Amino acid sequence: MGSVPETVKTAEASPASYKDNLWLLARVIQGEAGGEPFLGKVAVGAVILNRMRSSSFPNTLAGVIFQPYAFESVARGTIWWFRPSRDSLRAAAAALAGWDPTYGALYFWNPAKPVNPWMWTRRIITQIGRHIFAR
Repeated sequence: MGSVPETVKTAEASPASYKDNLWLLARVIQGEAGGEPFLGKVAVGAVILNRMRSSSFPNTLAGVIFQPYAFESVARGTIWWFRPSRDSLRAAAAALAGWDPTYGALYFWNPAKPVNPWMWTRRIITQIGRHIFAR
C-alpha cells in the first residue's frame, strides 16, 4: 500500500494502524453504503475523514466512527455482522488516499429514510446514489 496517507497520519501513524483504519472504515462504508455504487462508498468514507479533520468532531477515525448516534450501522452493531466487500475495501483505500467526491461534506443521509429534521438545514453539496451529502 505504500506510504501512510496524510489523512491517517493525523490520527495514527504506524503502518499497522493504517491497516486497522482501512478495515474499520471499510466496515462502516459497508454498513452505511453497502448497496451504493462505488462512488457512493468512497463518498461515505470521505465524510468520515472530513469529520476527523473538523474541529466539530473527534480527531481520530475511531472517535468519529464511534461517536454516539453518528452512524446507524455502528449504533445498531451491524458493522460487525458482515465482512466488508471488495468494493468497500477499495473505497476505504481511495478515501484514505484523499479522494473526496463530496467536496468537503460532513454529513450524509438517505432522504427515503426518516432523519432528524435538522439534517435538512445543512447546506446540500451533492447527491451520489441514494445519499445526500452536505456541510
